[in-house]
Amino acid sequence: MGVLMSRRQTVERVQKVSLAVSAFKDGLREQPSTRRRAEAGTARQGTLEQEVQEGEEEASAGPSQPEESSASKAAWERLRDGRGVEPEEFDRANRFTPPAFIRPQRELHDDEPPDISLEQREQILNDEMCEICEVWTAESLFPCRICHRVYHDGCLRRMGYLQKDSAVEVTETAHTETGWSCYYCDNLNLLLTEEEMYSLMETLKNCKIIPGVCLTLDDFLHYKHQVHKQQFERTMPEAQEEQAALQFNALDPDKKGHIEWQDFLSHESIQLLQKIRPQNALLRLLTPKERERARTAFLALDQDNDGFIGEGECRQARHTWFRKHQKEMLSCNVSISHVGPISEGSPASSRNGKSPEKILPATKQEETSIDWPGFLRENVAYILAARPNSAALHLQPLA
Repeated sequence: MGVLMSRRQTVERVQKVSLAVSAFKDGLREQPSTRRRAEAGTARQGTLEQEVQEGEEEASAGPSQPEESSASKAAWERLRDGRGVEPEEFDRANRFTPPAFIRPQRELHDDEPPDISLEQREQILNDEMCEICEVWTAESLFPCRICHRVYHDGCLRRMGYLQKDSAVEVTETAHTETGWSCYYCDNLNLLLTEEEMYSLMETLKNCKIIPGVCLTLDDFLHYKHQVHKQQFERTMPEAQEEQAALQFNALDPDKKGHIEWQDFLSHESIQLLQKIRPQNALLRLLTPKERERARTAFLALDQDNDGFIGEGECRQARHTWFRKHQKEMLSCNVSISHVGPISEGSPASSRNGKSPEKILPATKQEETSIDWPGFLRENVAYILAARPNSAALHLQPLA
């Protein structure tokens, strides 16, 4: 175990160090003082327990309501606050205080084109201290592949974010090219503003979608039909229904016959962002790590270094680079350029058995050329949709 160093020499930081140390000691009982700190830290707008209790008191004071009212109200409130849907039996003992998520706000300049240069590479720097306990140790910290944050595995367990097999997954992928997304970046719903989240919640309520419940293909198609009818006042075309069925299959990679609630919520969140926000606003959501990966992918496609790629190559990047990397591709010894869409030796090119140099010139002559800004605009939604750790494709690329 390395030497622990707090960020500031204050009593509060010393207490955080004590909490961090206890996170690595399995079975250690939480002290009463720590529990009081956890209770005091939830004063933002009332804890989940207080919200549930208030809902129960209102239900008992007023006339009889449907059985689902209290639980459903609590579920919608947690969704609104960015906490997702947690099981009622979730044990909060010996855990850190859950973070208070603050939804983003739109700025006046968001719709203006951002300056993202192709030539100027960005220096990627991770934090030196754990995001949760704000303590550095000589032991391994798990970096997020999307943002700059790093975490102790013990702190993630105490927060309740590592359960069952997820701890093994984080250990195996955090330091590989595939990487691991932290609980901020894994939740696409946190990209929505308060107004956008309210709009999504109203749509889900009107379509009788229950938070936390898995959706079958029939449920998913019924929901899509309802949304289309409410929006356009006509029946959804057959071609669009087929596209929705393809999206369902992409959200159910293990062929379980249903999609998980979190995957459905992420899909609907990215769909709403596409409809409401212009592409320039979406480009401002990209992190330095995502922009750097996009540069590497574009340069790998632009083999003659003229600053343009073919339209077919741009679509290929959508299908291969900006989607979930397969588990068999995990390797921390492979450079990021070798995981790109058509790099020589990449899984995509080896499966086809063709060299990229042999197919690129013909493609470029036949199709419309796309420059670097156009490449970003065409793919930004797919870059964002690839953030969650789930194997599901939250935005199915068009053929």
